[in-house]
Amino acid sequence: MFKTTSRFATVLAAQAAAIAAVSTPAPAIAFTFGQTTSFTLQEATISNIQSAFESDLLTSKQLVQLYLSRIETYDAYDKSGPGPQNKINSILTLNPNALAVAEALDLERQQTGPRSLLHGVPILLKDNIDTFDLPTTAGSVALAGSIPPDDAFIAQKLREAGAVILGKANLTEYANYLTNGMPAGYSSLGGYVFNPYNPIPLPNGDGRPILSPGGSSAGSAAAIAANFAAVSIGTETSGSILSPANQNSLVGVKPTLGLASRDGIIPIAASQDTAGPLARTVTDAAILLGAITGVDPKDAATAGSAGKTYTDYTPFLNTNALSGARIGVPREFFWTTGVSTEQAAIAENALSIIRSLGAEVVEADITTVPLPGSSVLSYEFKRDLNLYLGSLGENAPIKTLADVIAFNSSANPEVALKYGQVLALASQARDLDPSSADTQKYLADRAQDLLLSREQGIDAYLNTYNLDAIFFPGTRGANIAARAGYPSVIVPAGYQSGNAPFGITFSGTAYSEPTLLGLAYAFEQATLFRRAPESVPSLEGETVAAVPEPTTVTGLLLGVSGLFAARRRQRDGQRIASVKTLGKS
Repeated sequence: MFKTTSRFATVLAAQAAAIAAVSTPAPAIAFTFGQTTSFTLQEATISNIQSAFESDLLTSKQLVQLYLSRIETYDAYDKSGPGPQNKINSILTLNPNALAVAEALDLERQQTGPRSLLHGVPILLKDNIDTFDLPTTAGSVALAGSIPPDDAFIAQKLREAGAVILGKANLTEYANYLTNGMPAGYSSLGGYVFNPYNPIPLPNGDGRPILSPGGSSAGSAAAIAANFAAVSIGTETSGSILSPANQNSLVGVKPTLGLASRDGIIPIAASQDTAGPLARTVTDAAILLGAITGVDPKDAATAGSAGKTYTDYTPFLNTNALSGARIGVPREFFWTTGVSTEQAAIAENALSIIRSLGAEVVEADITTVPLPGSSVLSYEFKRDLNLYLGSLGENAPIKTLADVIAFNSSANPEVALKYGQVLALASQARDLDPSSADTQKYLADRAQDLLLSREQGIDAYLNTYNLDAIFFPGTRGANIAARAGYPSVIVPAGYQSGNAPFGITFSGTAYSEPTLLGLAYAFEQATLFRRAPESVPSLEGETVAAVPEPTTVTGLLLGVSGLFAARRRQRDGQRIASVKTLGKS
């Protein structure tokens, strides 16, 4: 059940603080959006939203309320409401000041124009990303109510872009590094996230869904699939953006490590952690990605991104991007294990489409897989979580991983330890002393990870066969790209029996996001495989149309149009009429 925090809900000073968070000067860049005479919330893109704003069909405050109504209807379990078959449970905390922030942004738009393509757009953040005005808990009862002293760097960037932080999304607890065997999307604080493509529990099970929402960014993905916000931010250490995107028929971008700051994000391992977009379209993912790039003095990894990233990735979206592209397909290991017959058929169909769009498919194997086991995550979890918890201030009750373990064991073990905490215990047992055997093994494992995933892995493969990208079915390439710190983009490719989504992934070398997004966009536009889940249909009032003169009402709520799928196919025709290409950041 979603929860609202009352910390600032009734305090005027907090509302003023929320408005102050969006009061930085408007940009000098003038954005021009296409005019429209109607707007449908279901499957609405950022450009659809901006066109509706520009055409005076809609305000950001009204848009926030529409999304809140969907969340109230479909996300929270209520015995008098839609019933458990419609429960998604994707959101842990709603922002009580979202409407006030949206209203302030509406006024700013009228006075000085929009700051960016995200101005007034409601977004969700995974609940391991710090926000100064909302709890950040990693889904843990040990961190319930923990409000950090300031925003994560990327949260601050999103506020500066004019986005409305609608709330925080449920997730696999501690990004799936508390224990083994925890279902994707489960947290002790929030319970199970359900997949909107089949939101029912497993019969005779422990409460988990019959169709996994993927993890660990389960709520961030399920909420966007269910149209509870425009876009969201997830995080990934190995597969935690790609997996939920795959399971929820979304576009997911796992960026190059260092493209987006890790400051203010509850970690697993600094060597592999990164935040990235989840969206219903490649265009929206590209817009969101550009908003979170930038060098952050608090994160040394971002220093290497200077001159290699962009604040706008939409110019790289080209329907002809696959024409002449060389795409590698390593079948050994990536196709021979972990891929069902049905999934392989979807991937083969995608390859046929890619060939038809002019790409040259090069079938050759990556010789360094499967990668050997590594102690990197276990070692860094203790090191990095202790650093994060120590940043919360002297009054924070939980200051170390040892404190988390002790709280789980003593305060509320029935809830906190439903699936145990074996990974946390193993990490706590690591000796972080520089001269320890654990440290020496960690350093050797990290060097081996980089050698096998980068130099002898992805980079050798791309260079040997002169490739633009690597193609993987579903999320099969997540591990090698994660260890390398290299980017991947997943895009919907079809549906299995039982309405279970399945996607394909394009991966590449460091900072190849422009190429990968272009390839994914070309595939998306040629196929348009994504369809909205039937379990969360449009509500009355979600379509708005202009009222002819001389009526003075600016808009009329018409109810469900039933045309959202057709509207989606028009999205790029209604995209921003003129968007200035921004320089590298």
